[in-house]
Amino acid sequence: MAAIDGLPPLREVISTHGLAAKKSLGQNFLLDLNLTAKIARQAGDLTECDVLEIGPGPGGLTRGLLSEGARKVLAIEKDARCLPALAEVAAHYPGRLQVIEGDALQIDPLEHLTPPIRIAANLPYNVGTELLVRWLTPPEWPPFWESLTLMFQREVAERIVAQPGSKAYGRLALLASWRAEARIAISLPPEAFTPPPKVSSAVVHLTALPEPRYPADPKVLERVVARAFNQRRKMLRAALKGIAPDLEDRLLASGIQPTDRAETVGLEQFCALARNIAAG
Repeated sequence: MAAIDGLPPLREVISTHGLAAKKSLGQNFLLDLNLTAKIARQAGDLTECDVLEIGPGPGGLTRGLLSEGARKVLAIEKDARCLPALAEVAAHYPGRLQVIEGDALQIDPLEHLTPPIRIAANLPYNVGTELLVRWLTPPEWPPFWESLTLMFQREVAERIVAQPGSKAYGRLALLASWRAEARIAISLPPEAFTPPPKVSSAVVHLTALPEPRYPADPKVLERVVARAFNQRRKMLRAALKGIAPDLEDRLLASGIQPTDRAETVGLEQFCALARNIAAG
């Protein structure tokens, strides 16, 4: 792909700009441009879309997204060392790459994007889960994004797509499945990265549903799920004690046995419980 976009290979870019990955920023760079293009393709046809990318680093995925035809890429990068390398990519794709230096947790990207919008990122490990939860819990639904194509540690990816009854099943799986279709699209070994992390990684693709699968007040559902899984080994009548009067009756009315544990309860039942609690 280096020949396709006419820019230097990423190893050369990193060497030229002195971009050794920083552990403090959760950085692990993907250097195989064929692989970054493959990840970009998981986001679908981008020709009519703006794409938000968090933590582009030296620009491997950025180049993949642009070469795959993204209408525009907005890249938010905290590490000022990466800006000169990204400026070279921007010059190669005039008018299609905007780079903002700063913390993705502090910046509102909507000022710079035009719908339809998709998000694609090799997320820094230290902020990945927090960003995902924010994107899945906006004040209103549907969200500003059509889909998320995100790299996580394999363990986190498995938690996002987990089913009831598995050890990985919990808050992330419920938030994701309530409002989105989620699947693991690509698995990546540590050696795909520089430096290699200690764990495997995976790309998760989430497509926003037009509306949640089951009705529930988001804040009540979030509170119920958080309480239930904070003490996942306890029976729900104990884990949720004090969350509402007549708790056992409300559990039973929601199709849940008071002796059930959170990891055995499905999304539909949690939503029913949230509605029963919200009813007062």
